[in-house]
Amino acid sequence: MSHQTGIQASTEVMDIFSRARNGEYRLLKIVIENEQLAVGSFKKAAKSWDQEYDSYVLSMLEDKEPAYILYRLDSQNAQGYEWIFVAWSPDFSPVRQKMLYAATRATVKKEFGGGHIKDEIFGTTKDDVSLSGYKKYLTSVAAPCPLTAAEEELRQIKLNEVKTDISVDSKHQTLQGVAFPMNRESVQALEQLRDNKLNYVQLEIDFQNETIVLASTAPTEIKDLPKRIPKDSARYHFFLYKHSHEGDYLESIVFIYSMPGYTCSIRERMLYSSCKNPLIDMVENQLEMEVEKKLEIDDGDELTADFLYEEVHPKQHAHKQTFAKPKGPTGKRGIRRLIRAPADGESPTD
Repeated sequence: MSHQTGIQASTEVMDIFSRARNGEYRLLKIVIENEQLAVGSFKKAAKSWDQEYDSYVLSMLEDKEPAYILYRLDSQNAQGYEWIFVAWSPDFSPVRQKMLYAATRATVKKEFGGGHIKDEIFGTTKDDVSLSGYKKYLTSVAAPCPLTAAEEELRQIKLNEVKTDISVDSKHQTLQGVAFPMNRESVQALEQLRDNKLNYVQLEIDFQNETIVLASTAPTEIKDLPKRIPKDSARYHFFLYKHSHEGDYLESIVFIYSMPGYTCSIRERMLYSSCKNPLIDMVENQLEMEVEKKLEIDDGDELTADFLYEEVHPKQHAHKQTFAKPKGPTGKRGIRRLIRAPADGESPTD
């Protein structure tokens, strides 16, 4: 087995790894000697893991020598005992040694068995890898990740804009996201689309007033759709798709959410994404519009006649073939034998 540094585990290391996984040892110290992994020291358990941790681990650490420490916990998982993997790289150790140990760390974990390692900590001082340092590490891992400025802004929006009077004119929080109210002009345009008086409605978010407003109701055919998609901002589109399918004339409302990638700000992307589902729910449940298909695109050129048709009427899988009885062998099948029934007065053996 080859590795980036060429460092491999000695037979002694592989043997002690096998016994350690079965719980024979509390601690293993692994070092690099003569271009291979070697056992620096080991200790067996006498007390609980937390009672022995500092006395065992800290005594193995040298001020100028990197090392790997494997420390067994008392807990188990499906693989067996769980272990802490400590990568010790003191500040005053030679740079070459630091680089060598850093590049070989993955090899040690792989040879020992990554499924046994519950936690991995890295330390340059003894405080980093002491029992107190390990507990601080667990606390930091359990803590939620810090929010970006945009995420914090969206969180505040969700916290501060909760209302109980839910309608097209109210702003509220739902399980799916943040719902901004639609202005009256937008609602009227969608009602006209529902009643076949319009065939296209484009909506946008007014960030300053935190509402969804009407952007366009231009008469639109399929060939016009790509021109309706802005290349520098997000939009919601409702299109009355008139077409024929299997001999029937159909009119289907298609919802299109266009988001032109990263040309939009983080805030714009997050708010459009968060408002999308509440908007659809409002349109379907309160305006009683049946949305046949919901699409998300980043480029208007995707909206071709073939694309729309295949999205609204996806091809069905072919029916499974029925079992066909296999044909018999070809060629002559031999002479057919005729058996005559015995005549009156004859015995069957005559």
